[in-house]
Amino acid sequence: MPALFRVGDKVNTGQKISLFADDPAYVIATATGRISSISPFTGDFGKSYLAVTISLAGNEILDNEFETVVQNPTLEGAIDFLSYAPGKPQLSLFSDAQHEIKTIVINGVDSDLLVGTNQYIVKSKLNKLKSGIQLLKTITGIENIVMTVAGESLQGYGHLGAEVKTVDTAYPSALPRLIMKNALGQIVPAGQSCEDLGVCFFSAEAIAAMGTAFDSGRIPITKIITLIRKDGSQNLIEATIGTPIEDIFATHRITVNEKDRIIFGGPMRGLAVYSLEHPVQPDTDAIMVLDQSQAAYASDYPCINCGECVRTCPANIQVNLLVRFLEAGQYEEAADYYDLYSCVECGLCSFVCVSKIPIFQYIKLGKYELERAKTSEGTNG
Repeated sequence: MPALFRVGDKVNTGQKISLFADDPAYVIATATGRISSISPFTGDFGKSYLAVTISLAGNEILDNEFETVVQNPTLEGAIDFLSYAPGKPQLSLFSDAQHEIKTIVINGVDSDLLVGTNQYIVKSKLNKLKSGIQLLKTITGIENIVMTVAGESLQGYGHLGAEVKTVDTAYPSALPRLIMKNALGQIVPAGQSCEDLGVCFFSAEAIAAMGTAFDSGRIPITKIITLIRKDGSQNLIEATIGTPIEDIFATHRITVNEKDRIIFGGPMRGLAVYSLEHPVQPDTDAIMVLDQSQAAYASDYPCINCGECVRTCPANIQVNLLVRFLEAGQYEEAADYYDLYSCVECGLCSFVCVSKIPIFQYIKLGKYELERAKTSEGTNG
């Protein structure tokens, strides 16, 4: 199959880049220049991607293809151009025949400690949120939209066109399954998703980005990131999507030494990255740098059955038994007998583990392997 783009091709800012005609995957060029490389990129759990690198041109040229979509807003148009917008709105959920979405939740609370990206959006971009909410109603036909805010007064949000609910500021209250239970009064059964119950979640930044796109006729290419330094201090920065993290560190005078840890996300749920060339993604809400002296290293010390993980688990899982099956690679047994799919992925079990077992990572790996096996069975079937 011939490629649509090759090394050396010119691209403009805001241009949609799809490598093959029949492939729905795409990115939005966040700079003007020439494609200097299209190379393999390995992500979490060994998943393979293609990385497109752009050599910058002297002058910026804006692509105008999206302007035709703005004139007649449709779900198909939004899916075709905004799936790579800041916040990474999962608009394809509305065209998924397996799920009938009836409620949209806009999460204005961040899902990890020390992160303030979405709270900032809620406080500073209410007009864009209002535009994004109206756009969602127009393209999906769904009127039942809920926005969560962090334990504040409900005043000041009445004009947005969404029902506003408060979320407890105590971690991990802002995770989708806990919002489902505590704010919407629905418990997500093990093995099912929020979408199975007709509810989908978007970040406040994703909705504000959609509002900005249709108000301006331009796809936003920058996003808000909480930068967490080695001393634990945080500040909000704005970075172009696709920027290598080494450029961010240079701009903000952050030195990364050997054995320091770079984490995309917060301290509880974030994932380590191993290259300074790793780019800012549309859903990168935080970048955290840990000094080697503060980083918690995994241990092969056995579980001592102290029960701390069980006591701290918001889903009441017998984590001490679950992790034994996950360590042994017995993922189906972990799901069938010890509630793997009831986990809300808060990371508290790893945080309190006396033996320093990477329980959270085992859980993520177990879910990934089961999903991969299911996908493989469906393909072979």
